[in-house]
Amino acid sequence: MSKTYRDWTPCQAHLFPPSPQDWLPEGDLVYFLLDTVATLDLTPIFAHYERELRGQPPSHPRMMVALLLYCYATNTRSSRRIMRRCQVDVACRVIVGEDVPDFRTVGDFRKTHLARLEALFVEVLKLCALAGLARVGTIALDGTKVKASASRHKAMSYDRMKTEADRLRKEIAEMLAEAQAVDCAEDLRHGPDRHGDELPDELARRQSRLAKIQEARRLLEERARIEAAEEAARPRGNPRPPSRRPRPSPARRTGSTSPTPSRGS
Repeated sequence: MSKTYRDWTPCQAHLFPPSPQDWLPEGDLVYFLLDTVATLDLTPIFAHYERELRGQPPSHPRMMVALLLYCYATNTRSSRRIMRRCQVDVACRVIVGEDVPDFRTVGDFRKTHLARLEALFVEVLKLCALAGLARVGTIALDGTKVKASASRHKAMSYDRMKTEADRLRKEIAEMLAEAQAVDCAEDLRHGPDRHGDELPDELARRQSRLAKIQEARRLLEERARIEAAEEAARPRGNPRPPSRRPRPSPARRTGSTSPTPSRGS
């Protein structure tokens, strides 16, 4: 007998394509950002790790710049949520591949290279604006397409470019400060080494998880039986209690009316 939709079972080989790019449209923003970040000069960031005695960085700096820019621009400030998006979000998976960074790696990279990241993010956004993008995620841009002859008067005036750059620097600084504040708050809430969304140990392992699910289903069915028995035991068809009408006043019971006062009284 051939399988039907009732026989479906999750299988990683069937759920996921050979590459995350197969699930993301070619025109997605993440590809533009990756190509733009590929043009950046990251020499100062690379030099930091070359001076380090602990070896290579946990994740490639160019990947981290693209990841932070994409996530911050799409309204994800928390390092924990960025890590989670790298696990389940197709666009983030296109950026990181199999190298999913830990939330502590994300936060440490931002703190270590904060000043440089501000300048890099502004540079990327200016490039996006000149290429004609009206926005990058939630960040609005003053986009002017690059002309064949990209002279100042054909693209954007110097004063206008300076004003736009100042606005972008302020927005990026606020974005990075918000990311720092969110991480600090979550460290206090969950602890510095916890993700905050960990499953209990007995639910993280499949064998004990299945047992817990079966036990929960048994309790749910038992509760449903009890509720059905209580519903069946309730008396049916009881007459509604008679409504109590307001008692008439003595004057209305005798048919008399109150005398109308005379004008002279």
